Amino acid sequence: MNIFNKTPSFDFMSKRKLAMVLSLVLLTVSIASLTIRGLNLGVDFTGGTLIEVGYEADAKLDEIRSVLGEVGFSEAIVQHFGSNKEVLIRVAPKEGLTSAKISSNILQALEGAELKRVEFVGPQVGDELTEDGGLAMLISLFFILIYVAIRFEKRFAVGSIAALIHDVIIVLGFFSLTQVEFGLPVLAAVLAVIGYSLNDTIVVFDRIRENFLKIRKKDTEQIINISLNETLTRTVITSLTTLLVLIALYFFGGEILRPFALALIAGVIIGTYSSMYVASTSALALGVSKEDLMPVEREGAEIDDMP
Repeated sequence: MNIFNKTPSFDFMSKRKLAMVLSLVLLTVSIASLTIRGLNLGVDFTGGTLIEVGYEADAKLDEIRSVLGEVGFSEAIVQHFGSNKEVLIRVAPKEGLTSAKISSNILQALEGAELKRVEFVGPQVGDELTEDGGLAMLISLFFILIYVAIRFEKRFAVGSIAALIHDVIIVLGFFSLTQVEFGLPVLAAVLAVIGYSLNDTIVVFDRIRENFLKIRKKDTEQIINISLNETLTRTVITSLTTLLVLIALYFFGGEILRPFALALIAGVIIGTYSSMYVASTSALALGVSKEDLMPVEREGAEIDDMP
């Protein structure tokens, strides 16, 4: 017997109050951390110098950090880049030191290192990236609201946006709590989380709409439960296969990709949860019912159908 052919019968909606309490706690902690600690913004946003150096043998990051600390760059971020012989060093702006002077001092301190490239990101560019990134997120949420409202119903649209905002805040809160560096790859991951979460929510809403039109003797809560159970296998398989890839990327993709993979891992987990509870519960709380999705009958339709 194939277990994937059997529809489960979990009573998801009976736990919706507990889920809302959990979401409220996570949101409160995330917002508090973002307010108090903020994000550990990378050089992409804050400005600074990126230096790539190469070694003939495998580079030992701890030794490089120790040497940089001795010459006044203790806060520099040191990561492997591409291979164990390539190292990427990120240094925040220092008053009185130009980018050329910073790179020169670092290269002199690192014996046996070959300079590959030096890039400077100014604070103004960092501010523009911050504003553009936030604007891109707001625009995407706005068009998602319009799309879902047209395809389904305005209360479903509100539920989907609530789920997406929920996911974004919690992922950002996770990065604030852990103080993992937040750079452009992580911002890209957050935008990808919006798409992933929305896809899951649309699948659930599509099944709810189908069941509203097909099942006549069940109330709204029961129909949502049935829909969630019918899409559960698909949701679990999709999330698990995605997580397997992201976990492999996190452990074997190198230091540069690690924050990106971590953001997606957190986003997939919280997005799967929100599509099942936050989006559906929000629509239920707003009073969506099968009558809202019934096709509107035109006046005189019976007369038009007469032979």
